[in-house]
Amino acid sequence: MSDETITSQTDTPDAPLLEAEQADQMADEALTSEDSLVPEGPQTAGEPEKRRTGFDIIADFVRRLPGSPGVYRMLNANGDVLYVGKAKNLKKRVTNYSRLGNQTNRILRMIQLTASMEFVTTATETEALLLEANLIKRLRPRFNVLLRDDKSFPYILIGEDHEAPQIAKHRGARKRKAKYYGPFASASAVNDTINALQKAFLLRTCTDSVYESRTRPCLLHQIKRCAAPCTGEISPEGYAELVKEAHLFLTGKSQTVRKEISERMQEASEQLDFERAAIYRDRLAALSHIQSHQGINPQNTEEADVFACYQDGGQTCIQVFFFRTGQNWGNRAYFPKADKTQDEVEVLSAFVAQFYDNKPCPRLVLLSHAIEEQDLVAEALTSKSEQKVSILVPQRGEKKELVDHALANAREALGRRLAETSSQTRLLDGVAEVFDLPARPNRIEVYDNSHIQGTNAVGGMIVAGPEGFMKNQYRKFNIKSTDITPGDDFGMMREVLQRRFSRLLKENGPRPSASEAEEKSNVSKNGHMPDPAWPDLLLIDGGLGQLNAVREILADLGIHDLPMVGVAKGPDRDAGREHFFVPGKESFMLPLRDPVLYFIQRLRDEAHRFAIGTHRARRSKAISQTGLEDIPGIGPARKRALLHHFGTAKAVRSAALSDLLAVDGISEQMANSIHAYFHDDDG
Repeated sequence: MSDETITSQTDTPDAPLLEAEQADQMADEALTSEDSLVPEGPQTAGEPEKRRTGFDIIADFVRRLPGSPGVYRMLNANGDVLYVGKAKNLKKRVTNYSRLGNQTNRILRMIQLTASMEFVTTATETEALLLEANLIKRLRPRFNVLLRDDKSFPYILIGEDHEAPQIAKHRGARKRKAKYYGPFASASAVNDTINALQKAFLLRTCTDSVYESRTRPCLLHQIKRCAAPCTGEISPEGYAELVKEAHLFLTGKSQTVRKEISERMQEASEQLDFERAAIYRDRLAALSHIQSHQGINPQNTEEADVFACYQDGGQTCIQVFFFRTGQNWGNRAYFPKADKTQDEVEVLSAFVAQFYDNKPCPRLVLLSHAIEEQDLVAEALTSKSEQKVSILVPQRGEKKELVDHALANAREALGRRLAETSSQTRLLDGVAEVFDLPARPNRIEVYDNSHIQGTNAVGGMIVAGPEGFMKNQYRKFNIKSTDITPGDDFGMMREVLQRRFSRLLKENGPRPSASEAEEKSNVSKNGHMPDPAWPDLLLIDGGLGQLNAVREILADLGIHDLPMVGVAKGPDRDAGREHFFVPGKESFMLPLRDPVLYFIQRLRDEAHRFAIGTHRARRSKAISQTGLEDIPGIGPARKRALLHHFGTAKAVRSAALSDLLAVDGISEQMANSIHAYFHDDDG
């Protein structure tokens, strides 16, 4: 069998290093191409069938592997990916897994579970590194270090597609023509900075449609936070100068900007133009406010990301600080999933490679520990960002102080998390004891509905586990059934549970037995497990009637052994006087100061908050719909023209044909279409 049937090759051996889009494309091809699948080796004729171990399977693949760079995947009997790795020489790297000696317990467990492998060759080891990071983030293999909380970072955007550029917060793809500054560690950091920049540079934050419709200055101009270019309060040249100053400040030239503003203030003062001098004074004060609230600011480090890794209690915290334009733009703590046997170097190495998979990289990356293949990672980041990227582990000076500061924050963040986890574990043990559960619950699901007289009805599901609320597991359900009477909470709950558990059965099969759950728990000690799919406990907001209704719904789906508890509000809906209903037991109450009672109340309140928030979002969206979107041929431009001309959607609906013809951009054919859409029953 030739190598071409074993691995998926890149088109040319001299292909350039991967860009982000190319890495995504290669990952897609690796996941879908049949060429990347490796069949098991044929058995020798006449050989009696015997159970092949993971060592046997891996050794069989080794004989047919090339000695080129690439990425390998280890799969279990169900086809789930256990591990993704990269190699400079696939044959040599995979050979290490076929030998019994010098393997950690985690690797031995991984090898034992391996039933097949898949391979993709690449032109260079750098390409393999980028592809490995991409596949790990997509497949989330249980034996890899996994980067969690991978939300995109917010940025500050200053537009370049308008005569009066807007300053705004941005998150996501950079499709708009603009200059982007960041990343910032949180949305609140961006909002605070934009508020301060408004005071310092008087840039507008309104949308283009609002800008075009203004006839007089808005409140922001009155409180000296916008120069009001919309109504000509400032000339285009004057506003362009403000934009230029904002760019200079955000690119690190703050002293230049401060000097220019100070000189203008002095000049205005000498000319006895004290009102103009006061404006410059306020702008200088705003600039001082921004810089005084940035925390630790380096003097000689313009642009860098700082990573500090700290381990304790079998957990890892990686603290990331962002420095841009010589200013601290915030920090964020990460708690990657990693095996307890992996040290700081292993975890940090995998983390850095994954972190920049979908984020821009600065010119300098500072680390608390020297990582594996540090030069290779720097080369990969350089090729991806199209600028020279240096990775350093500073030993002295200002950069060492930045790393030490990040390391202290990592240590404190992990200490807080360990304390919270310990407290959460005790609470879950208490829940198991109070409700007679066979073991500590690792996944608790709570459901709630929200609507106003049956309109915009939604169901919400929140999830809690050993690490607190698992917000990436929350789900919302827009109630779709037309047979439900408005306000029928039983009917809504039935639809939510049927949709939730029908899909759970389809995607994950029946709920595992107690012995299977215990086996998985033992496995997790050697290799971390993904978040459990099946809940260990259902909390139902309601009394015995609601509880029995839920039991019937689940019984119709063939689910009979799922623990559930009904939580009924006390008299006058007093918190602390809740009654608990458990199948087969009399209802009971918990002591007023019982920590488990407070915990259940927090879960119920979180479910209520999530359901109401989802309902409000759906209601707001429905309110914002004008009805014009459904008319064929009406896009954003024509919709805007109609609303500018008539003022409201209601006025458009009642407009005569002659009135519609008077709108700019509305042809006779389009006017007839609009009129017919709203008057199809006339005549």
